[in-house]
Amino acid sequence: MDNPKLQSLEELKQIVSAEKSRGRRIVFANGCFDVLHVGHIRYLQGAREQGDFLIVALNSDASARRLKGPGRPVLDQETRALLLGALQSVDAVVIFEDDTVDRLLVELKPHLHCKGGDYTPETVPEKETVKQYGGATSITGGGKVQSTRWLFKEIRRRYSR
Repeated sequence: MDNPKLQSLEELKQIVSAEKSRGRRIVFANGCFDVLHVGHIRYLQGAREQGDFLIVALNSDASARRLKGPGRPVLDQETRALLLGALQSVDAVVIFEDDTVDRLLVELKPHLHCKGGDYTPETVPEKETVKQYGGATSITGGGKVQSTRWLFKEIRRRYSR
């Protein structure tokens, strides 16, 4: 299935350049987004509200597996990218292989890097990278009300009878 919001890094660099030249504020969010849930939606809507163009960087299958462990991700990267691309708040999706988004942040230089409520300004891994190129970091989406791990536990609790 075609996903018009899925972009390569090179395509996205051109898009970001054009958006910036139009005076638009670029916002960047990232994660594995394995089994989309309400916490993800709140995070992405909160991020989008802080700017004009939201890029979502999606951990590749290999990257998600390294970060989350065996059995993850449940959904493959193409499926996760398609789900993210279907959200009205998301303008572009890019899949990345690294364990952090430092390289993407340096390449794209978004005005704002948003992280979810499971972070604080002090615990954002890429905060120094963002600071070095003159961007800002924001925590958005409210407190962590749901996580994929919680969702899996709840499914096991309800259906393991």
